[in-house]
Amino acid sequence: MADVAEKQIKRLRALIQEAETSLAAATELLISLVGDDAMVAPTSAREDTMGKVIEGVFDGQNMVGSDGKTYPVPANYASKSKLVQGDILKLTIADDGSFLYKQIGPIARKQVVGTLKLENGHYFVDVAGRHFRVLLASVTYFKAKPNDQVSVNLPEDDSQAEWAALEAAL
Repeated sequence: MADVAEKQIKRLRALIQEAETSLAAATELLISLVGDDAMVAPTSAREDTMGKVIEGVFDGQNMVGSDGKTYPVPANYASKSKLVQGDILKLTIADDGSFLYKQIGPIARKQVVGTLKLENGHYFVDVAGRHFRVLLASVTYFKAKPNDQVSVNLPEDDSQAEWAALEAAL
């Protein structure tokens, strides 16, 4: 019975951490949109700075746009948003040149447990003998170390996946 309670406590801690991460990402996005001011600009003022909008697919590190170009996705955004290879993103390039990403189409995903490894300066997770790369930003955020057990998100059909999104260090 104690094992069940311990597992529930671990799961609750993971859920709270996930909620805190989502809240931090939402706060960061809000500040990037409106600054530190509490007032939001009227819609018409925001539409003037819309710029160019491109949709694309997250490849684990970048967004490959529908125009065939590769756009850098900030590692902290990908990490905090737990983007999974194959997620659909929308990139707005504002008139001032700033990039604003938004996840618009999360793909079906599954959560698995693996062992964090470090080779040649790159982190990856070993899941039943398959290696999936993970972002350094995620590893440092969770303060994970090589040989730690970690939980990662993968595309439900992971046959072509090279990247995983770090969910939690266990």
